[in-house]
Amino acid sequence: MNAGLDEAGRGPVIGPMFLALCVSGSPGELTELGVADSKSFGSGEAARRERRRICHELFSRCELRWVQIPASVIDAHVDGGPGLNELERRGAECLLRQVRPLERIVADGKTLFSSLAGKYPQLIAVNGADRDYPEVAAASIVAKTFRDDWMQAYERFARSRGFELRGGGYPNGPTMTFIEEWEHRFGHPPPHLRRSWKFRKRQMELF
Repeated sequence: MNAGLDEAGRGPVIGPMFLALCVSGSPGELTELGVADSKSFGSGEAARRERRRICHELFSRCELRWVQIPASVIDAHVDGGPGLNELERRGAECLLRQVRPLERIVADGKTLFSSLAGKYPQLIAVNGADRDYPEVAAASIVAKTFRDDWMQAYERFARSRGFELRGGGYPNGPTMTFIEEWEHRFGHPPPHLRRSWKFRKRQMELF
């Protein structure tokens, strides 16, 4: 059995990051399901529906493991901690300990995950692995689907407070406007904000 490892939500300023592991013995079957790099589907509602459809199929055909890493934990690692890369590696090890012995593990991110080969000699870390390895693409779809579902729930929460949130939680104009308007109204940052990201964003905007 082979496994693919990938994440979704590393870069946003709002919400958690998800790390997923997909164990499969049939890469061809994954390709037949329509598995591809999650980013290749796009970002609209049709893309989210298609990723969700494939994700549901994967639950019945593969062994899946995932972990949700909250914004507060990300901040603790980024601000004075061991860093985001180390947090991802720890998350990956947590997932790998939950599955049977594997013939091959492919992780997306050469610099990020290469050091894990010391504990897992069957692991290879490759940049762009979600394009070339179906099991990694499947993991990317699972992680992205969980991130999309979380973000849609958060957008509903924002609307219930009178805000229209766009931008997927990434550091773009609509997201930063939402953060500033929330702070102006309530006097504190919105829930699930990665404060370490926000500081860096505002610092960059000064130049």
